[in-house]
Amino acid sequence: MKEHRVLTPREEAVAEDRLFRAILTARNVEECRAFFHDLCTPAELQALKDRWAVAELLAEGRLSYREVHEHTGVSVTTIGRVARYIGAGEGGYRKALQRIHRQDENRKP
Repeated sequence: MKEHRVLTPREEAVAEDRLFRAILTARNVEECRAFFHDLCTPAELQALKDRWAVAELLAEGRLSYREVHEHTGVSVTTIGRVARYIGAGEGGYRKALQRIHRQDENRKP
């Protein structure tokens, strides 16, 4: 039987920091995509894409949770969770949504 290795809280913090630093090394979307395809299983990557799609739809503010569910197939529970973190998380969704919106605005002719 394989022994389960448990990281100490310090080791977990270091691993998390190094993971996020590794993500920041991507120089473009293609490099970031390649990294995430290597890092995640197809199901994990789909879950991340689903949550981001939900975040963008919620940020637009035009659809109800039910309509977002019908549009994406994402559970209403997950939609509620994303909405909660947009409003009361650590600010990651909000900052990324603002920056993406700014990039989109700057690309318009």
